[in-house]
Amino acid sequence: MTGAVMNPAWALLAPVVLGVLALAGAALNGVFVARAEGRPALSGAARPVLEVMRLMRQRRRVTVAADRLLWRIGGMALLVIALLKTAVIPLGPWILADISVGIVWFNAMDVMVWAGMWLIGWGANSAHALAGGYRFLAQAVSYELPLMFALVTPAVAAHSLRVSEVVDAQQDLWFVVWMPVAFLVFCGSVLAFSAWGPFATAAGADIAGGILTEVSGVDRLLIMAGRYALLATGAAFAVALFLGGGSGPLLPDWLWTIVKTLVLLAGFIAVSRRLSAIRPDRLAEVAWIVVLPLALLQTLVVSIIVAVRG
Repeated sequence: MTGAVMNPAWALLAPVVLGVLALAGAALNGVFVARAEGRPALSGAARPVLEVMRLMRQRRRVTVAADRLLWRIGGMALLVIALLKTAVIPLGPWILADISVGIVWFNAMDVMVWAGMWLIGWGANSAHALAGGYRFLAQAVSYELPLMFALVTPAVAAHSLRVSEVVDAQQDLWFVVWMPVAFLVFCGSVLAFSAWGPFATAAGADIAGGILTEVSGVDRLLIMAGRYALLATGAAFAVALFLGGGSGPLLPDWLWTIVKTLVLLAGFIAVSRRLSAIRPDRLAEVAWIVVLPLALLQTLVVSIIVAVRG
């Protein structure tokens, strides 16, 4: 990974790779759903394609006095933000923007997700959608600070905020081995900013689907694609920060990155299906009283180890 190359061609390839990963995530989720329902796994794997075809044909539903501009911006924002996140994620030796503050860029894009989710809830002019938007903001306030410390920890170990240098620093030992708490906090935050699994209360059934209540057709397709894309980019970034990036035997760097991302993505989907939804108020208690101190302690331990090593 040493000497990451900023290849402009990657700008054209990145959306394709992200789309394939997002589709793979949707297919994996379909397989888990099919197995839970006692149906063949193949039918579950094909479900995302059929759902795309259905939503492409479905007519857009518009509520009374909806702010259509903000609503449409919010619907498209999640997918755009996921694409912007890929700019600092290396695929083997290639990277679109090997900037000196790559980790900060990723976190800034995560904060932009707040605006996208809120606009989806606000723009619909619907009580249930608005409740979903508020729920996501409440959840975001809880997970964001632990996420920031989870991102800082590998940066401290690598003495850099540049993602390629964080990957290079793991050639002898992957960071997940000696900073497992930061890894777990980051993985939980990926599920949270993707509004997935136990953190999907913004689209909960108890509020009739929340932010998804009033969306249909292409609008719903964009939001669902955005959520899967955010999940995929989160998995890819975890690979870069904690799992050695493209390091591995026999296979080329870029292929190892994809394999690790797919394995982690499958883990996200499998684990999240076994966990119950967490209420935003309960999440705040756990995040601030338990998770944040643990994340701080992890950063402190890593800082001490780095200081001792000189």
